[in-house]
Amino acid sequence: MKATGIVRRIDDLGRVVIPKEIRRTMRIRDGDPLEIYTGPNEEVVFKKYSPVGEMSEFAVQYADVMARVSGTPVMICDRDHVIAVAGESKKEFLEQRLSRQLEQAMEDRQPVVFRGEGKPLLPVEGRERAASVMVPILAAGDVAGCVCFLADDKGTTPAESDVRLAQVAAGFLGKQMEE
Repeated sequence: MKATGIVRRIDDLGRVVIPKEIRRTMRIRDGDPLEIYTGPNEEVVFKKYSPVGEMSEFAVQYADVMARVSGTPVMICDRDHVIAVAGESKKEFLEQRLSRQLEQAMEDRQPVVFRGEGKPLLPVEGRERAASVMVPILAAGDVAGCVCFLADDKGTTPAESDVRLAQVAAGFLGKQMEE
């Protein structure tokens, strides 16, 4: 853990304010769930909770099947990171931070299909690989993550079956999180 040099007091209701700089750096937004852990030496640790991350083993298997069926690389993401990737280098994408562009697209709650016009959706920070399809995962009315199909080098328009497959996957994952 890194020391920040920031000290905050607990108020009479037991609340503590997480400084804006830390919230911005860690991409903690209003309403984000945090897990609270206690550690040795009287430590209290806050960690962003990811309902999609809780399903990571299942998400890996799901992404693998979708990539094999569609012949297209697939990523499953929570709101901040790639949690599963298939059909592409895991080292290049797994656990990588999502781009602000993808975060905004998820918040819009609408599928994005890149058909060769306009600016491509670059899902991962520092990577030039674009997404051809992005469908947000909605659970209990909240955005929990997304399913992305990565574009090929030729900029081929995604097949309607790939769009539908991504929609089914996002819908299914959302329902699993609600149960």
